[in-house]
Amino acid sequence: MLRYPNIDPIAISLGPVHIHWYGIMYLLGFAAAWWLARRRAATPGSSWRGVDVDDFLFYGMLGVIIGGRVGYVLFYGFPLWRADYLYPLKIWQGGMSFHGGLMGVLCAFALFAYQRGRSIGDVFDFAAPLPCIGLFCGRLGNFINGELWGRPTDVPWAMLVPDPNGGPPLARHPSQLYEATLEGLVLFCVLWSYTRRPRPRWAPAGLFLAGYALARISVEFVREPDAQLGYLAAGWVTMGQLLSLPMLLIGLALLLYAYRVREPSGNYAPAR
Repeated sequence: MLRYPNIDPIAISLGPVHIHWYGIMYLLGFAAAWWLARRRAATPGSSWRGVDVDDFLFYGMLGVIIGGRVGYVLFYGFPLWRADYLYPLKIWQGGMSFHGGLMGVLCAFALFAYQRGRSIGDVFDFAAPLPCIGLFCGRLGNFINGELWGRPTDVPWAMLVPDPNGGPPLARHPSQLYEATLEGLVLFCVLWSYTRRPRPRWAPAGLFLAGYALARISVEFVREPDAQLGYLAAGWVTMGQLLSLPMLLIGLALLLYAYRVREPSGNYAPAR
């Protein structure tokens, strides 16, 4: 078994100002999304320009931050909100939800599509591969913070982590690293390769939703549920699985629709 290295979550301290690794991971995720979007926009035949990408990512950043925080408070932190009505504003205490961030991003990108006269499906398809590196970085941030551990286990790669109740270290699944691999690296490779050439409208978005949902539902079987919620049913159903199930169904429905209708993507200029 491996011993968790107890990494200091604060990367840099400048007097009273503390820069956390988790914040750095968010910045790396946004920077990677911008670079990848610029690269994809520069490919021959793309209907996107560099300035479109810059505005598009600005909308996305707002959606992630606002939606992620609101989603966490509603889905996971409601008991904390009931105990402290100012809790939603205390962002320095942490707490971001992927599913909330996703809803925030979808709203932000829908607004971007409306203002730019683009199809919402095209904007969602263009965005499909971009969050994956950010998901990878975010899960590494969870690992550095020593949070969102998996269930106790005796597998050889288990991490010995401090017992929150003061007992001896517990061997747990490093579920953050599982998610970083599946939701981040694997899903990125699949989507980036899949979107190298034009696909039917809504197909990349559907593949992202279905792929993320499958990865998240799978890892939730070995991830410890949030202490304030516990298991929701049957001694194994978690909030993460409950929120991911609609994503899986919608993703599969979009893929089925896309390949039945085969509507051309507007992300590529029509051939002449």
